[in-house]
Amino acid sequence: MGFSKEDKSRRVLRGVKTLFFLITMVVSFLLFSAPVLVVIADTLLPCAIISASLSPSSLSRETLFFNLSNYDFRYSIIDVPLISIVRSAVILCVYSFCDGPRLSRWPYLGIATMCCVSSLVFVSLKASYFFSGLSTDRGAIDAALFIISVAMAVAHIIVAYRTSCRERRKLLVYKIDIEAVSVYKNGFPRYQKILQEERVK
Repeated sequence: MGFSKEDKSRRVLRGVKTLFFLITMVVSFLLFSAPVLVVIADTLLPCAIISASLSPSSLSRETLFFNLSNYDFRYSIIDVPLISIVRSAVILCVYSFCDGPRLSRWPYLGIATMCCVSSLVFVSLKASYFFSGLSTDRGAIDAALFIISVAMAVAHIIVAYRTSCRERRKLLVYKIDIEAVSVYKNGFPRYQKILQEERVK
């Protein structure tokens, strides 16, 4: 019986270690792929809200073209998901074409911040006009659409800042490693030269 209890405790401990390892791997994956996940969420969530607010018969290409042709800044909400799609596409393109140094400084963080701030200004102005003249019973769905758009813009900025900080830490460690190697390579022959001069004396 004693051996069976030990086996059970070992299995439980092994299972806890395996679960902890899996959770750590999943969290690391989510943190590493956070820019792509935020882009996917920013693209899908506003479209899903628009689709939920419309009837199935209204989800067609003709309806989309009709809403775009009869666009009014004060009453139409078709531009809110389009803003999210354009914002996500620009940020994803910049993120894809940037390497470590560019992710740590201007191109990725700067362009992501500019896109998000400009979209926040646009959505805030549109919300002030839209809800002042709102006369339909879809207020909750429309409010959710604006809130999701604002939240995704803030999420883009936070993820871009954290990615920039992570890349700066990587570059700092890489710089320290390079300096250590250069000091070792340059310092060792110098030390040998000093020893040779001392021996000559």
